[in-house]
Amino acid sequence: MPRVSRVELFLLKGVDRMRDILMENTERFAGGLPANNALLWGARGMGKSSLVKAAHASINADRKPADKLKLIEIHREDIETLPALMEQLRASSFRFIVFCDDLSFDGNDASYKSLKAVLEGGIEGRPENVILYATSNRRHLLAREMIENERSTAINPGEAVEEKVSLSDRFGLWLGFHRCSQDEYLAMVRGYCSHFGINVDDDALEREALEWSTTRGSRSGRVAWQFVQELAGRLGVKLTAK
Repeated sequence: MPRVSRVELFLLKGVDRMRDILMENTERFAGGLPANNALLWGARGMGKSSLVKAAHASINADRKPADKLKLIEIHREDIETLPALMEQLRASSFRFIVFCDDLSFDGNDASYKSLKAVLEGGIEGRPENVILYATSNRRHLLAREMIENERSTAINPGEAVEEKVSLSDRFGLWLGFHRCSQDEYLAMVRGYCSHFGINVDDDALEREALEWSTTRGSRSGRVAWQFVQELAGRLGVKLTAK
């Protein structure tokens, strides 16, 4: 597609450590060096998928067309097609980030085996020109109650869930995202307002932003962006970078 929906890397606040680790890993991969598959897990709305897309754009910014990384998004429902996709990409001269957003599996879902085979476990292994980045609200990609249910009904509880839990172990990088503080939330709001030229008295901006987060029952990058969209619309400001 001609344009990827994303935010600029510098606008992502409160995720500095995860940003630096993912950028370093992606830069190594883009340069043809060994790099790890990455699982970005944790709190909703804290920029997991935004970071993947922003890192991809940042890495490509100064690269020649032939050297640019290609970003392929695969939907959760299409995981079973991963081995076939890997086979097609293996012969390409380009390098690819295969990205799956909001990845998780329920107790009776066997499609995780296709992903597990690609994550180093298959006979051929992952193609050298492909890396996998996934986001999930779950660290182990399987709901806790489903893990406990399998433990309680198995003859050997330890082995009962090992196969599914070990799926997340096959991602070399685990990047955890946690709920942001009030200061981080306000920094996100101010960053967006500055970037898009939304001029509001700072005290009023802080008061309205906090009221918005209270009505939403949470503070996150997503909530900050939704507030800025509401504010910009109310003030008649188009969200184009100044």
